[in-house]
Amino acid sequence: MAIEASGGSVDAWAVMERFYAAEAAYVAAGGYGKASYEQAAACLDPEVVLHQAPGLPFTGSGTWRGRDGMERFLARFSEVWESMEFLDQRHWVDGDTVVVRNRVRFRARATGREVETLILQLIRVRDGRMLECRPFYWDPAAITEACGRTAPHTAES
Repeated sequence: MAIEASGGSVDAWAVMERFYAAEAAYVAAGGYGKASYEQAAACLDPEVVLHQAPGLPFTGSGTWRGRDGMERFLARFSEVWESMEFLDQRHWVDGDTVVVRNRVRFRARATGREVETLILQLIRVRDGRMLECRPFYWDPAAITEACGRTAPHTAES
């Protein structure tokens, strides 16, 4: 489902479709040292910033900057997840801004457990590449539990 609010919006969504495909392929191939990062990097602005919520098993500092930062994030993400499957994606586009509602199924490497969850992402695109991404996870505790960890009680844990 696409709701396009202004001209050029198809391009912004096309960037995200390419990135999601590259991200899933990278994770499935095993991540850093086992998968090529080139397809994902081609979708990223050199000044890309990813703002991850604190408390998840793959967030690190929470902010990942530049293509190198995104490669470190995807490497960490791939250590945690064995697979990710997009079950349903709905998006809304307004110029260079994309909002995506993803229903995703992850399988944790450490436990083999699967978790199905919703992720809402607010994304900005510049010159045909992702510039900024802010994902919001519906159930961070379920994600943490699937990884065999205890959910933190505070954001400062």
